[in-house]
Amino acid sequence: MTAAIEVSELTVHYGDVAALADVSLNVHSGRVTGLIGMNGSGKSTLFKTITGMVRPDRGSVTLDGESPARARQRGLIGYVPQSEDVDWAFPVSVRDVVMMGRYGHQGHARRARPADRAAVDDALDRVGLTAYADRQIGQLSGGQKKRAFVARGIAQDARIMLLDEPFAGVDKRSEATIVRLLRELADDDRTILVSTHDLHALPQLADEAVLLLQKILFHGPVSEALMPERLALAFGLDVLAPEDAA
Repeated sequence: MTAAIEVSELTVHYGDVAALADVSLNVHSGRVTGLIGMNGSGKSTLFKTITGMVRPDRGSVTLDGESPARARQRGLIGYVPQSEDVDWAFPVSVRDVVMMGRYGHQGHARRARPADRAAVDDALDRVGLTAYADRQIGQLSGGQKKRAFVARGIAQDARIMLLDEPFAGVDKRSEATIVRLLRELADDDRTILVSTHDLHALPQLADEAVLLLQKILFHGPVSEALMPERLALAFGLDVLAPEDAA
């Protein structure tokens, strides 16, 4: 079975610092894959390389068999960035942000048609933001902001969704809404790759998990990823021998 996301021998440096080292990863459609690692482990770099925002020193990425640039042109990728990567003061409404997901369907004129407006209305309804559609995006709470970007991906009809720490700083209602939506999208045969520090929610969210620390430490069932010895390696902790832990 061909993977929706294929990453092969990916290496990325920032100056002399290796952000990713020989990373190979296949992510299949119809599944939610959780990406786990401490700050600085390379999670955001992996996302940005998959989307084509960062060019690797070595290795390759294909998305449904396409290059990242071609996948973006086709509207295959929906991306929910970390909050610090967004200018929340920019004068656009929530509806404007979600409508950005429709640009690839509108041609060069960027003129919204009835089908575009209907897709945006449906996406806003699914994430529970219809009442906030005309607010400036920066006026939303942390959880509402994340839901707005998920709505953008839904309106876009993206086949591959990448979410970088979508649960950071969100309320429990928004977290539950995002988890439900991601499970629904996976059931619709979308490909979901989501980085998170929320290990407690991982069993309800993900079908499989990847542990990353510049390289892939583990890729497999969530229950096995959450074993203490594996988490210790992923978070740069020493693993105690049984006699030391007594």
